[in-house]
Amino acid sequence: MHASGSWRRWRARMMDLVFLVGGALILFGALGVLFLLAGNLIADGLGRIAPGFFTSFPSRHPERAGIKSALVGSVLVMLVTICTALPIGVAAGLYLEEYARRNWLTTIIEVNIANLAGVPSIVWGLMALGLFVYQFHLGRSILTAGLTLGLLVLPIVIVATRESVRAVPQTIREASYACGASRWQTVIHHVLPYSLSGILTGAIIAVSRALGETAPLVTIGALTYIAFLPPSPVTASPPFVSFEWLHSEFTVLPIQIFNWVSRPDTRFHRNAAAASLVLLALTLLMNGTAIALRYRLRRGLQW
Repeated sequence: MHASGSWRRWRARMMDLVFLVGGALILFGALGVLFLLAGNLIADGLGRIAPGFFTSFPSRHPERAGIKSALVGSVLVMLVTICTALPIGVAAGLYLEEYARRNWLTTIIEVNIANLAGVPSIVWGLMALGLFVYQFHLGRSILTAGLTLGLLVLPIVIVATRESVRAVPQTIREASYACGASRWQTVIHHVLPYSLSGILTGAIIAVSRALGETAPLVTIGALTYIAFLPPSPVTASPPFVSFEWLHSEFTVLPIQIFNWVSRPDTRFHRNAAAASLVLLALTLLMNGTAIALRYRLRRGLQW
């Protein structure tokens, strides 16, 4: 019996060691591939990163080409995406977790939300082409692109909101009710502040995914070459705000990168590498912002 117990303990330690070594090898292998790809991008594109690269329009001359229109288009499309996905997603997640009754209808809704989170992006593009472009006649515009990407990441925001709200201890809700607060006051003043860090993290990750999407935007007709900017959202005359830019044609960074990569001239490939570095930097900046906000909010709650 003693020998059998020793053998089992030795086998368990060996299995732990095998999993530890295997996991470390997989982790370092994945990081190695990531650093190799990032190093290749830096080597090819860092030389093109200059102020003129950000202030120039695309050109048939690779040394003069820039990402001005694509960068502005990405920012405006992301603005519409954020205004679409975040309020609806957070409100839907709060309703499903705090207000909706647990019955067959909410079960169907939850299953469909989980399924929509895994739908390929090209399907969302086809849906947007038929609904927004042909049915609602919104055109191949920034508004259509923002709504499409907003619907694409909406299930991710809903799921992140629900998981963050579910992580709030039930004792906080009970203490609020015991003090005479209503359900709405409990959600707004207690549940939402405690879950806000997780909601923001999920929302920024969702927007980061939308920033790199290409297939739905190609489907709805985003331009691969555009040498003008949309109308300014700020005007000199009252009411000092214009929404004409919502109906403007557009391009975004991933489509501009695809356009340059498809050309045979290697100088355009260096431009694509530089634009990829900009896109990667924007994604890392958004994820870093999510981490900083989460840390700051959690520190505030501890105090």
